[in-house]
Amino acid sequence: MKQIALTAALAAVAHTATPAIAQEDITQSSAWFNRQQSALAELSPDSGWTTLAGGMRFRRIAGDGSGPAPTLRDIVSVHYSGRLTTGVVFDSTDGGDPATFPLRQLIEAWQVAIPYMGVGDTIEIALPAELGYGPQGAGPIPPGATLFFTIQLMDVMVPPGR
Repeated sequence: MKQIALTAALAAVAHTATPAIAQEDITQSSAWFNRQQSALAELSPDSGWTTLAGGMRFRRIAGDGSGPAPTLRDIVSVHYSGRLTTGVVFDSTDGGDPATFPLRQLIEAWQVAIPYMGVGDTIEIALPAELGYGPQGAGPIPPGATLFFTIQLMDVMVPPGR
C-alpha cells in the first residue's frame, strides 16, 4: 500500500483544483462565512447525522461499527473523498489505491471520527474549519472552510513495537 500524508496529497492537487471563490474574496465575505456555518446546521438527526466533539457531524452510511476499530496509535488504510460546501472535490483516492496514514498525524476531525469506525465501515463527516485546516486553509482548501469527507476504513495496522 502506498503511504502518503494528507497534506502532501492536498498540495499535489492544489494546482488543479479551482476553489469556487478566490481566497482573497473569501476573507472579506461574511456571506461565504455564513454559508460555511449553515452547511453544518442543515445536517439533521432526521437524516442520520450525529454531532461529535467540536461540532463535527458524523453519519455511518455502510457497516455497523463492529469490525476492528483503530486507536490514535494505529495506522489506517482508507479510501476517501473530500469536498467543499460548493461540491468541489479537493482530494480523493477514487480510482486509486487506498491511502495509508498514522491516524495521529491526520487532521483533528479524522482523529475524532475514525475510531468510531470498524474495518469495512463507510462514514460521512462534516466539519467546521477548526477541526480541519482552520483560518489558514491548505492548498485548494480556502481559509475557514467547512469540509465534507466520505471515508471507508479498509484496514487497521498496529505499528511495530506496540
